[in-house]
Amino acid sequence: MAQNSFQGAHYLGQGFKMLTQKGIKRYVFIPLSINLVLLSIALIYVTSQVSDWTLSINNWLASLGAFEWIMALVSWLIWPLVIIAIVLFVFFFFSMIANWIAAPFNGLLAEAVENKLRGKPSIPEQSFKEIMQDVPRLLGREWTKLKYYLPRALACLLILFIPVLGALLFPILWFVFSAWMMSVQYIDYPMDNHKVPFDEMLAKLRNSRTGTLGFGSMVMLLTMLPLVNLLVMPAAVCGATKLWFENHQKSPE
Repeated sequence: MAQNSFQGAHYLGQGFKMLTQKGIKRYVFIPLSINLVLLSIALIYVTSQVSDWTLSINNWLASLGAFEWIMALVSWLIWPLVIIAIVLFVFFFFSMIANWIAAPFNGLLAEAVENKLRGKPSIPEQSFKEIMQDVPRLLGREWTKLKYYLPRALACLLILFIPVLGALLFPILWFVFSAWMMSVQYIDYPMDNHKVPFDEMLAKLRNSRTGTLGFGSMVMLLTMLPLVNLLVMPAAVCGATKLWFENHQKSPE
């Protein structure tokens, strides 16, 4: 089912509403704790470095003597865009680490949300040993996502080396790419629970590209908001599972 950007973004709001529902909230605590620690580190790092980044970018712009007259016109626009792009990169990087660590628990959360949507009883309690036995498969899936992410992220970063134009284009391209990856990251949890191959999952998302980007964009925006960003990971898992349930599953089970 096709979605527009607003409908895609709306699912994240639905995810926030599900966090405290019976049968779901018990699976929220561990992803929430992991997100709390890593995004707090990211926020402290960004706050401590932003002035140094601003100085470095201004020095870089001043060094482009051949483009001095252009710099005078657009430097006021370029460095804020680059700073925003760097902040997006840092938060995405820490979010990616958080998702690696929380992958087994996010999979359980997605399963609990799906059971809630189907009207089924809560999933059986799993022992720590059972969760650990599934970790290699889950980390293998995360590695597949990383292999998909890295060359595309590198291509985006190379655009920065195009004088003037690169600095203007990079923040836009990086935000769009990061929004896409956020959707890939979170919608993959319910799909992986049903053993949907990674390439098939990507094909499904491409068929509803605007809704996919709408969801991922909202995740990116809220990830940058202090306090709110602490709840983004579990809310995104819940919202992505509902998005998958209503738009991408082959048939009700």
